[in-house]
Amino acid sequence: MSDTDNKKSAIKNLRLDIVYDNNIWEEGLTPDWGFGCLIRGVGRTVLFDTGAKGDILLDNMKKMNIAPKDIELIFISHDHWDHTGGLADVLKQCQQPTVYMLKAFSQKTKDQPGITGAELKEITTPTQIGDNLFTTGEMGADIKEQALVLNTQRGLVIVNGCAHPGIVEITRKVKEIFKDDIFLIIGGFHLVRDSEESINAIIEELKKLGVQNAAPCHCSGDDARRLFKKAFGDNYIEIGVGKTIDLSEL
Repeated sequence: MSDTDNKKSAIKNLRLDIVYDNNIWEEGLTPDWGFGCLIRGVGRTVLFDTGAKGDILLDNMKKMNIAPKDIELIFISHDHWDHTGGLADVLKQCQQPTVYMLKAFSQKTKDQPGITGAELKEITTPTQIGDNLFTTGEMGADIKEQALVLNTQRGLVIVNGCAHPGIVEITRKVKEIFKDDIFLIIGGFHLVRDSEESINAIIEELKKLGVQNAAPCHCSGDDARRLFKKAFGDNYIEIGVGKTIDLSEL
């Protein structure tokens, strides 16, 4: 397939709904430490991470008119409570989705899908998990994590949980694997304890890698959000629970 054909078959209408985050965007929803993002426009409805508490996740989804039964694929970035805490509750309201986890996750976490009859897929290496939908595979040393990569007509979109392996390292790996422009990186960048000097250096590296738009949230920290906004200007996207990103509007 030529590059032109590949672009034509890539995702055209991508919608990202932030259903869990410790930052607030829409009044009436509940912010809480953790992250969760609903992804539509990729052939299947995808839930990326499940936040820390199932009751908060489900209540936010209800208020955003999102039905758990419509979720067909659940992608868990890493085995931390603020990304897996809502999994058991949301699985009870889904209709047996496919759940993607790293093989390195604890057995307790990996047992959860089977309790409700959902299918578990264990990931180790970069893998295509749907049309224009990929995982980076296992990354990191002490904390194993995977990021989700979406191939859109605007370029690649990388969705991160906490970016424990390093947001630059994840972005660089995606660039090496797919050799395409990176339109957007979104999610936790794990910079909450970094100095301004360190954050600015990371921003510079991401710009060198050709990142066009940035949407840091969750564990990125207020300093990082402020510095990314300054560096990316109109290409910075503020994130909080209730935020909707429609790629056609960017």
